[in-house]
Amino acid sequence: MEPLFSRRRKVPDDHPAFAGLPVTHIALSDARTRAAVHLRGDFGHGRPPLVCLAGYQRNMSDFSAFADYFRRLGSGNWPMVLIDLPGRGRADDRPRNVAYSTLQDARDVADILAALGVGRAVLLGQGHGGQVAMALAAHHPLLIGGTILLDAGPVIDSRSIVRLRSNLAHLEGLRGGKAVNAGFRRMLGGVYPGLGEAELGALALRSHWFDKRGRPRPLFDPRLIEQIKDISFDDILVAQWPLYDALVCAPLMLLRTQLTDQVRRETFEKMVQRRPDAEAITISGQGSPALFDDPAEIEAVAEFVFHIGKGARRAA
Repeated sequence: MEPLFSRRRKVPDDHPAFAGLPVTHIALSDARTRAAVHLRGDFGHGRPPLVCLAGYQRNMSDFSAFADYFRRLGSGNWPMVLIDLPGRGRADDRPRNVAYSTLQDARDVADILAALGVGRAVLLGQGHGGQVAMALAAHHPLLIGGTILLDAGPVIDSRSIVRLRSNLAHLEGLRGGKAVNAGFRRMLGGVYPGLGEAELGALALRSHWFDKRGRPRPLFDPRLIEQIKDISFDDILVAQWPLYDALVCAPLMLLRTQLTDQVRRETFEKMVQRRPDAEAITISGQGSPALFDDPAEIEAVAEFVFHIGKGARRAA
């Protein structure tokens, strides 16, 4: 007999990465699993909220700096929804007999928007979150007011998957606080070469918490990593250009970090060629997930979102 609810995620109440990000849990359509959402801003003026979707095993803390700055722009208090999908952050894990998939995550986002009474939104997806946004556009185009893809596209670079899996396996094999901290610094230092030890340590807390023995505990369901165990460095993953083309339903913004291994530069260039109307920006000096803490980058995203909001109010 299957349990009524999915497995709850154990996360310390005072985990630093989630400071300032209180969440509400929303039951999904299976009636057993809950997503976690953080809401901020004013939802009462018909403005399409900005919905932020993190990477494959990532969570809403990747958007914390972005959200803090974004809320002060424009007329202020623009509605935002930060989501931890099942298996990530403070959401429940999926039942053992249910696989994680992009399509299921997209269905969950549709459930969340329905529960919040949101009929149209601007989606900002990093990595896997961008894949989810594309799948949502393919199945629910009327929900999409605009899309921002960050290190996301129709072709996933297998190198990023192998790197993720190898890094996490290396961390699991380390013993002792000093070794673990040094492992995180080596792992993150190549992605963010301009950051110091304290900043890299704070970034480590976005994906893990540490128990009393100093051992890293993941802020995600390990089954997510188990599902990608057979992907090899040389594998060529199936391109999903039809999903990308589904984004034609609304305005599009394309962002890519300079050092990412999730979306190859030639793939990004092809995405731009396919959507010449899209605004394209490269974020220099970092990889995935993006730090998203530079005012110029956040202001560019805000301008894109606010422009869509003005069009929505005129249409209403």
